[in-house]
Amino acid sequence: MQSSRVARHPVHGVLLLDKPLGWSSNDALQKAKWLLQAAKAGHTGTLDPLATGVLPLCFGAATKFSQGQLDADKSYAATLSLGVTTTTGDTEGDILLRQPVAVTADDVVRVTRLFTRAISQIPPMYSALKKDGRALYDYARAGLVVDRAPRQIEIYALQMVLMPDYPEHPAIQLTVKCSKGTYIRTLAEDIGQALGCGAHLRSLRRTATGPYALNGCITLADLTAMTEGERLARLLPVDSLLYDHATVRLDAADADRFLNGLPRKGNWADADRIAVYRDCTGSLLGTAHVSDGQLIPRRLLSLADITQITEVVTSCPH
Repeated sequence: MQSSRVARHPVHGVLLLDKPLGWSSNDALQKAKWLLQAAKAGHTGTLDPLATGVLPLCFGAATKFSQGQLDADKSYAATLSLGVTTTTGDTEGDILLRQPVAVTADDVVRVTRLFTRAISQIPPMYSALKKDGRALYDYARAGLVVDRAPRQIEIYALQMVLMPDYPEHPAIQLTVKCSKGTYIRTLAEDIGQALGCGAHLRSLRRTATGPYALNGCITLADLTAMTEGERLARLLPVDSLLYDHATVRLDAADADRFLNGLPRKGNWADADRIAVYRDCTGSLLGTAHVSDGQLIPRRLLSLADITQITEVVTSCPH
């Protein structure tokens, strides 16, 4: 994306980006990677170009623990245009059907209750989900519609406000907290169908993913205006990704063995998600799970990662 070459160096942590409108998640990632001069980076699940909002970007050692963000609950604010359905479920598609809108506030309350629960959702054709090795949007762009298996998702909280005088079409302003794998475009279409008038997604903003929210985000414009040191100061620690993990601390001898992939025995309760630290330095070593008192390594940092994160090598007594 950038023509000039920069010297890459190890950068470790999580940058909370407020993704701009019209940018793909990968384009935003590459821009931030270039600004930070980072050697390694990855994002935690894509946002559509038409969506804005919270996009956690992982650098260096943080990329090893990004899977948890893919599985995290998400929150969104959206605007649904009523009375018009499109080929893509949003404003980029061609109009399929226009219908009169005779929606009341009582209708909105009824439909809100209908969708605030576990529901089945069929992924949209215009999505990155793959079938037989090809993204669904590849089939859609070729004019093909393929069968998609319904997916179980959950809407934990849903608020909808009817905007009858919204420009162009009556609209609904919506806020939602949902499980992973929820397609808000599909939710918009399903809500429109339940209201009897059809709908498509006019705008979408992700307001939270897991523990990360908009108030902790920075825009690309603001990041660009910063010095290198200011940009690095925006990084959250790698273990911010492990917010839902229990903690185990190991002495120096056990820490060294753990880093070599060896399970450790201790008085620990069974648990699936454990963040493991070296006791004397507080350095993150990796993740593990506990079964029958055995601390079993899962994802380990390298010694180079640990040294770079702490910025100083500390010798611990054995």
